Amino acid sequence: MKVTQVTRALLPFPPFPRQLLPIPGTLAGLSLALLKATALEIAILAGHLILYPSGIIQERRAPAPRIPAQEGTAQLPAQARPPVVLLHGFIDNRSVFLLLRRSLAQHGTQQIVSLNYSPLTCDIRTAATLLGRHIEEICERSDSERVDIVGHSLGGLIARYYVQRLAGDNRVRTLVTLGTPHSGTRVAPLANAHPIVRQMRPGSAVIEELALPAPGCRTRFVSFWSDLDHLMDPLETACLDHADLLAQNVRVSGIGHLALPVHPAVATGVRQALEGTYAGPAEDPRPGAHDGGLTVA
Repeated sequence: MKVTQVTRALLPFPPFPRQLLPIPGTLAGLSLALLKATALEIAILAGHLILYPSGIIQERRAPAPRIPAQEGTAQLPAQARPPVVLLHGFIDNRSVFLLLRRSLAQHGTQQIVSLNYSPLTCDIRTAATLLGRHIEEICERSDSERVDIVGHSLGGLIARYYVQRLAGDNRVRTLVTLGTPHSGTRVAPLANAHPIVRQMRPGSAVIEELALPAPGCRTRFVSFWSDLDHLMDPLETACLDHADLLAQNVRVSGIGHLALPVHPAVATGVRQALEGTYAGPAEDPRPGAHDGGLTVA
Protein backbone atom coordinates (compact mmCIF):
# COMPACT_ATOMS: atom_id res chain seq x y z
CA MET A 1 0.00 0.00 0.00
CA LYS A 2 1.36 3.42 -0.96
CA VAL A 3 0.80 6.62 0.92
CA THR A 4 1.65 9.95 -0.66
CA GLN A 5 0.92 13.49 0.32
CA VAL A 6 -0.76 16.51 -1.21
CA THR A 7 0.17 19.70 0.59
CA ARG A 8 -0.54 23.41 0.31
CA ALA A 9 -4.16 22.70 -0.55
CA LEU A 10 -5.54 25.95 0.80
CA LEU A 11 -7.94 27.50 -1.67
CA PRO A 12 -11.54 27.66 -2.83
CA PHE A 13 -15.07 25.95 -1.68
CA PRO A 14 -19.98 20.61 0.96
CA PRO A 15 -23.63 20.21 2.57
CA PHE A 16 -24.09 20.62 6.33
CA PRO A 17 -24.05 21.47 9.93
CA ARG A 18 -21.37 21.86 12.43
CA GLN A 19 -20.13 18.26 12.27
CA LEU A 20 -19.11 18.85 8.66
CA LEU A 21 -16.93 21.82 9.52
CA PRO A 22 -13.55 21.50 11.20
CA ILE A 23 -14.59 23.66 14.19
CA PRO A 24 -13.76 22.38 17.68
CA GLY A 25 -15.59 23.49 20.81
CA THR A 26 -13.48 26.61 21.20
CA LEU A 27 -11.63 28.86 18.76
CA ALA A 28 -8.80 29.32 21.26
CA GLY A 29 -5.49 28.10 19.94
CA LEU A 30 -6.70 27.27 16.44
CA SER A 31 -3.91 27.11 13.91
CA LEU A 32 -3.89 29.38 10.89
CA ALA A 33 -4.30 26.32 8.66
CA LEU A 34 -7.43 25.25 10.49
CA LEU A 35 -8.89 28.75 10.33
CA LYS A 36 -8.25 28.89 6.58
CA ALA A 37 -9.71 25.42 6.09
CA THR A 38 -12.81 26.36 8.08
CA ALA A 39 -13.33 29.54 6.06
CA LEU A 40 -12.91 27.53 2.88
CA GLU A 41 -15.45 24.91 4.01
CA ILE A 42 -17.98 27.64 4.76
CA ALA A 43 -17.39 29.27 1.37
CA ILE A 44 -17.77 25.93 -0.41
CA LEU A 45 -20.93 25.13 1.51
CA ALA A 46 -22.46 28.49 0.56
CA GLY A 47 -21.55 28.03 -3.09
CA HIS A 48 -22.80 24.46 -3.15
CA LEU A 49 -26.16 25.40 -1.66
CA ILE A 50 -26.62 27.75 -4.61
CA LEU A 51 -25.65 25.07 -7.14
CA TYR A 52 -27.49 22.22 -5.45
CA PRO A 53 -30.84 22.66 -7.28
CA SER A 54 -29.07 22.40 -10.65
CA GLY A 55 -27.95 18.86 -9.84
CA ILE A 56 -31.21 17.37 -8.61
CA ILE A 57 -32.29 16.05 -12.01
CA GLN A 58 -30.27 13.21 -13.55
CA GLU A 59 -28.09 14.51 -16.37
CA ARG A 60 -28.90 13.77 -19.98
CA ARG A 61 -26.85 10.98 -21.49
CA ALA A 62 -25.19 11.95 -24.77
CA PRO A 63 -23.64 9.38 -27.11
CA ALA A 64 -19.86 9.04 -27.09
CA PRO A 65 -18.28 11.80 -29.19
CA ARG A 66 -16.94 10.96 -32.61
CA ILE A 67 -13.91 12.74 -34.03
CA PRO A 68 -13.99 13.03 -37.84
CA ALA A 69 -11.02 11.46 -39.57
CA GLN A 70 -8.69 13.73 -41.48
CA GLU A 71 -8.12 13.04 -45.14
CA GLY A 72 -5.74 10.15 -45.68
CA THR A 73 -5.93 8.92 -42.08
CA ALA A 74 -7.80 6.03 -40.53
CA GLN A 75 -10.76 6.69 -38.23
CA LEU A 76 -9.64 6.14 -34.64
CA PRO A 77 -12.02 5.73 -31.70
CA ALA A 78 -12.62 9.00 -29.86
CA GLN A 79 -12.57 7.28 -26.47
CA ALA A 80 -8.82 7.02 -25.89
CA ARG A 81 -9.54 6.89 -22.15
CA PRO A 82 -12.33 5.01 -20.41
CA PRO A 83 -15.41 6.97 -19.34
CA VAL A 84 -15.18 8.57 -15.91
CA VAL A 85 -18.14 8.08 -13.56
CA LEU A 86 -18.59 10.61 -10.73
CA LEU A 87 -20.54 9.50 -7.63
CA HIS A 88 -21.49 12.01 -4.94
CA GLY A 89 -21.74 11.66 -1.16
CA PHE A 90 -24.55 11.44 1.40
CA ILE A 91 -27.51 13.82 0.88
CA ASP A 92 -25.73 15.42 -2.05
CA ASN A 93 -26.04 15.34 -5.85
CA ARG A 94 -23.97 15.60 -9.02
CA SER A 95 -23.58 19.40 -8.72
CA VAL A 96 -20.73 18.86 -6.23
CA PHE A 97 -18.53 17.72 -9.14
CA LEU A 98 -18.97 20.84 -11.30
CA LEU A 99 -15.36 21.98 -10.96
CA LEU A 100 -13.80 18.52 -11.04
CA ARG A 101 -15.80 17.65 -14.14
CA ARG A 102 -14.61 20.82 -15.86
CA SER A 103 -11.00 20.06 -14.93
CA LEU A 104 -11.20 16.52 -16.31
CA ALA A 105 -12.80 17.73 -19.55
CA GLN A 106 -10.19 20.46 -20.04
CA HIS A 107 -7.45 17.86 -19.77
CA GLY A 108 -8.77 15.43 -22.34
CA THR A 109 -11.40 13.24 -20.69
CA GLN A 110 -14.05 13.02 -23.41
CA GLN A 111 -16.80 11.16 -21.60
CA ILE A 112 -17.76 12.04 -18.03
CA VAL A 113 -20.95 10.81 -16.40
CA SER A 114 -22.21 12.29 -13.11
CA LEU A 115 -24.69 9.93 -11.46
CA ASN A 116 -27.30 10.73 -8.84
CA TYR A 117 -28.59 8.17 -6.40
CA SER A 118 -31.76 8.86 -4.47
CA PRO A 119 -31.48 10.83 -1.19
CA LEU A 120 -33.93 8.23 0.13
CA THR A 121 -31.40 5.44 -0.46
CA CYS A 122 -31.22 3.37 2.72
CA ASP A 123 -28.87 0.56 1.76
CA ILE A 124 -25.33 0.62 0.35
CA ARG A 125 -25.78 -2.82 -1.22
CA THR A 126 -28.86 -1.71 -3.15
CA ALA A 127 -27.14 1.48 -4.30
CA ALA A 128 -24.13 -0.58 -5.46
CA THR A 129 -26.38 -2.90 -7.46
CA LEU A 130 -28.00 0.09 -9.16
CA LEU A 131 -24.55 1.55 -9.84
CA GLY A 132 -23.64 -1.69 -11.61
CA ARG A 133 -26.64 -1.34 -13.92
CA HIS A 134 -25.67 2.24 -14.76
CA ILE A 135 -22.12 1.18 -15.53
CA GLU A 136 -23.29 -1.57 -17.86
CA GLU A 137 -25.36 1.03 -19.73
CA ILE A 138 -22.39 3.41 -19.87
CA CYS A 139 -20.09 0.71 -21.24
CA GLU A 140 -22.63 -0.29 -23.88
CA ARG A 141 -23.30 3.30 -24.93
CA SER A 142 -19.61 4.25 -25.07
CA ASP A 143 -18.40 0.96 -26.53
CA SER A 144 -15.96 0.67 -23.62
CA GLU A 145 -14.96 -2.41 -21.68
CA ARG A 146 -14.18 -0.58 -18.46
CA VAL A 147 -14.73 2.72 -16.67
CA ASP A 148 -13.00 4.79 -14.00
CA ILE A 149 -14.95 5.98 -10.95
CA VAL A 150 -14.40 8.96 -8.65
CA GLY A 151 -16.48 8.73 -5.48
CA HIS A 152 -16.80 11.36 -2.77
CA SER A 153 -17.49 10.17 0.79
CA LEU A 154 -20.40 7.68 0.72
CA GLY A 155 -20.13 7.54 -3.08
CA GLY A 156 -16.69 5.97 -2.74
CA LEU A 157 -18.04 3.34 -0.34
CA ILE A 158 -20.88 2.44 -2.72
CA ALA A 159 -18.42 2.11 -5.60
CA ARG A 160 -16.04 0.02 -3.51
CA TYR A 161 -18.85 -2.36 -2.54
CA TYR A 162 -19.73 -2.75 -6.22
CA VAL A 163 -16.10 -3.50 -7.11
CA GLN A 164 -15.37 -5.91 -4.27
CA ARG A 165 -18.66 -7.66 -3.62
CA LEU A 166 -20.53 -7.52 -6.94
CA ALA A 167 -17.70 -8.40 -9.36
CA GLY A 168 -17.43 -4.78 -10.42
CA ASP A 169 -13.67 -5.15 -10.82
CA ASN A 170 -14.45 -6.57 -14.26
CA ARG A 171 -15.78 -3.14 -15.25
CA VAL A 172 -13.86 -0.66 -13.08
CA ARG A 173 -10.26 0.04 -14.00
CA THR A 174 -9.49 2.66 -11.33
CA LEU A 175 -11.54 3.76 -8.31
CA VAL A 176 -10.56 7.10 -6.76
CA THR A 177 -12.15 7.87 -3.39
CA LEU A 178 -12.27 11.31 -1.75
CA GLY A 179 -12.85 11.35 2.01
CA THR A 180 -14.49 7.90 2.05
CA PRO A 181 -14.91 6.12 5.43
CA HIS A 182 -13.38 2.81 4.32
CA SER A 183 -13.27 1.45 7.87
CA GLY A 184 -16.36 3.29 9.10
CA THR A 185 -16.68 6.62 10.92
CA ARG A 186 -17.96 7.40 14.42
CA VAL A 187 -18.86 11.03 13.70
CA ALA A 188 -22.36 12.42 14.43
CA PRO A 189 -23.82 9.60 16.57
CA LEU A 190 -27.25 11.28 16.53
CA ALA A 191 -27.46 10.53 12.79
CA ASN A 192 -27.79 6.81 13.51
CA ALA A 193 -31.51 7.06 12.85
CA HIS A 194 -30.69 6.84 9.15
CA PRO A 195 -29.99 3.23 8.05
CA ILE A 196 -27.24 4.18 5.62
CA VAL A 197 -25.41 6.10 8.35
CA ARG A 198 -25.50 2.99 10.51
CA GLN A 199 -23.92 1.08 7.61
CA MET A 200 -21.02 3.56 7.65
CA ARG A 201 -20.21 2.80 11.30
CA PRO A 202 -17.14 0.77 12.28
CA GLY A 203 -18.11 -2.87 12.65
CA SER A 204 -21.31 -2.65 10.58
CA ALA A 205 -22.20 -5.61 8.36
CA VAL A 206 -21.23 -3.64 5.24
CA ILE A 207 -17.85 -2.58 6.64
CA GLU A 208 -17.21 -6.16 7.74
CA GLU A 209 -18.06 -7.43 4.24
CA LEU A 210 -15.56 -5.02 2.73
CA ALA A 211 -12.89 -6.35 5.08
CA LEU A 212 -13.34 -9.89 3.74
CA PRO A 213 -10.73 -11.33 1.34
CA ALA A 214 -10.93 -10.09 -2.26
CA PRO A 215 -8.40 -12.26 -4.10
CA GLY A 216 -7.71 -11.36 -7.71
CA CYS A 217 -9.43 -7.96 -7.58
CA ARG A 218 -8.43 -6.19 -10.82
CA THR A 219 -9.32 -2.62 -9.84
CA ARG A 220 -6.67 -0.12 -8.77
CA PHE A 221 -7.64 2.10 -5.80
CA VAL A 222 -6.43 5.60 -4.98
CA SER A 223 -7.77 7.07 -1.74
CA PHE A 224 -7.43 10.79 -0.96
CA TRP A 225 -7.76 11.62 2.73
CA SER A 226 -7.49 14.94 4.53
CA ASP A 227 -5.80 15.71 7.84
CA LEU A 228 -8.60 18.21 8.59
CA ASP A 229 -11.57 16.02 7.65
CA HIS A 230 -13.76 16.08 10.75
CA LEU A 231 -16.28 13.71 9.21
CA MET A 232 -13.69 10.97 9.41
CA ASP A 233 -13.37 9.66 12.97
CA PRO A 234 -10.69 8.44 13.23
CA LEU A 235 -8.92 10.27 10.39
CA GLU A 236 -7.21 7.13 9.09
CA THR A 237 -10.57 5.55 8.29
CA ALA A 238 -10.36 7.39 4.95
CA CYS A 239 -7.23 5.34 4.13
CA LEU A 240 -7.80 2.06 2.34
CA ASP A 241 -5.88 -0.80 3.97
CA HIS A 242 -6.71 -4.22 2.54
CA ALA A 243 -4.24 -7.03 1.86
CA ASP A 244 -5.85 -8.05 -1.44
CA LEU A 245 -6.30 -4.61 -2.96
CA LEU A 246 -3.83 -2.56 -4.98
CA ALA A 247 -4.30 0.66 -3.04
CA GLN A 248 -2.52 4.00 -2.79
CA ASN A 249 -3.41 6.48 -0.04
CA VAL A 250 -2.83 10.19 -0.67
CA ARG A 251 -2.70 12.61 2.22
CA VAL A 252 -4.17 16.07 1.55
CA SER A 253 -3.08 18.79 3.97
CA GLY A 254 -4.99 21.94 4.80
CA ILE A 255 -8.56 21.36 3.58
CA GLY A 256 -11.68 19.71 4.98
CA HIS A 257 -14.20 17.16 3.78
CA LEU A 258 -16.24 19.39 1.51
CA ALA A 259 -13.25 20.84 -0.33
CA LEU A 260 -11.98 17.46 -1.55
CA PRO A 261 -14.17 17.24 -4.70
CA VAL A 262 -13.71 20.89 -5.66
CA HIS A 263 -10.17 21.94 -4.82
CA PRO A 264 -7.89 22.41 -7.86
CA ALA A 265 -4.90 20.69 -6.21
CA VAL A 266 -7.00 17.60 -5.53
CA ALA A 267 -8.38 17.73 -9.08
CA THR A 268 -4.80 17.59 -10.37
CA GLY A 269 -4.13 14.57 -8.17
CA VAL A 270 -7.32 12.87 -9.37
CA ARG A 271 -6.34 13.42 -13.02
CA GLN A 272 -2.91 11.95 -12.36
CA ALA A 273 -4.46 8.97 -10.55
CA LEU A 274 -6.76 8.26 -13.50
CA GLU A 275 -3.86 8.60 -15.92
CA GLY A 276 -1.78 6.22 -13.81
CA THR A 277 0.98 8.82 -13.34
CA TYR A 278 0.38 9.58 -9.66
CA ALA A 279 3.21 8.07 -7.61
CA GLY A 280 5.00 8.66 -4.36
CA PRO A 281 7.02 6.95 -1.65
CA ALA A 282 5.50 4.24 0.49
CA GLU A 283 4.93 5.60 3.97
CA ASP A 284 3.09 5.03 7.22
CA PRO A 285 -0.64 5.70 6.60
CA ARG A 286 -1.35 7.02 10.08
CA PRO A 287 -2.19 10.74 10.27
CA GLY A 288 0.85 12.71 11.35
CA ALA A 289 3.18 9.75 10.87
CA HIS A 290 4.97 11.31 7.91
CA ASP A 291 5.82 14.66 6.41
CA GLY A 292 7.25 13.72 3.00
CA GLY A 293 5.57 12.76 -0.23
CA LEU A 294 4.41 14.33 -3.44
CA THR A 295 3.41 17.99 -3.25
CA VAL A 296 0.62 19.22 -5.52
CA ALA A 297 0.06 22.96 -5.36
